[in-house]
Amino acid sequence: MSTIRGARERARIEVTAAIKDEARKQLAEEGAPKLSLRAVARELGMVSSALYRYFPSRDDLLTALIVEAFDAIGAAAERAVAEQAAGEVPPAERWVAVSCAVREWALAHPHEYALIYGSPVPGYIAPMDTVGPAARVGLVLIDIVRGAFRAGDLTLPPLADGLRADAERMAADFAEGVPPESVAALVAAWAQLFGLISFELFGQFNRVVEEREALFRQTAGELARSVGLRDAGKA
Repeated sequence: MSTIRGARERARIEVTAAIKDEARKQLAEEGAPKLSLRAVARELGMVSSALYRYFPSRDDLLTALIVEAFDAIGAAAERAVAEQAAGEVPPAERWVAVSCAVREWALAHPHEYALIYGSPVPGYIAPMDTVGPAARVGLVLIDIVRGAFRAGDLTLPPLADGLRADAERMAADFAEGVPPESVAALVAAWAQLFGLISFELFGQFNRVVEEREALFRQTAGELARSVGLRDAGKA
């Protein structure tokens, strides 16, 4: 009986993977708003009713793709910081390495990036299942700043009086152990990093910036300093 159950589970995993692969193909060709369960079923030679046993609705399939994309870009950020954990790499350099890893993933997976950081899909409301995966990149950056603060290696950036209450709330909500001054700067830096990647992927830099990697690295370094991380060798 366990052998039959195991075979069924393997078959379900294989079919689920095939459905998601075909859905990603449709994302690349048609865009997320046109994703259709019927079209996916047709391309896989399945009847629609069979596909609904795996994903009851288009939104369920979208959620699965979104979660996987967030997990993949988050894993890229986590690998980048883990690769430097054994050495004495200054926090600012770790920040730049993580930022570059996120950019590299985005360039290699433009359609998945567009799904999670592009225009919202009409009619789709992301469920709570997406929140944890979506936070992974941000948590890596927060942890770099938290570690620098604990080591006495963080220079607090200025904070406008009108932002202090919001910054203190954000620190309590998702960045415990990080000073409010740096939390406010972190949120701004996070938005600017992804804005820079989006400009590159969505064509806003065409005929404007040629050396895009150099621009990105320079900007990532500037953003590291904006949250209070010091360059190597600087006190």
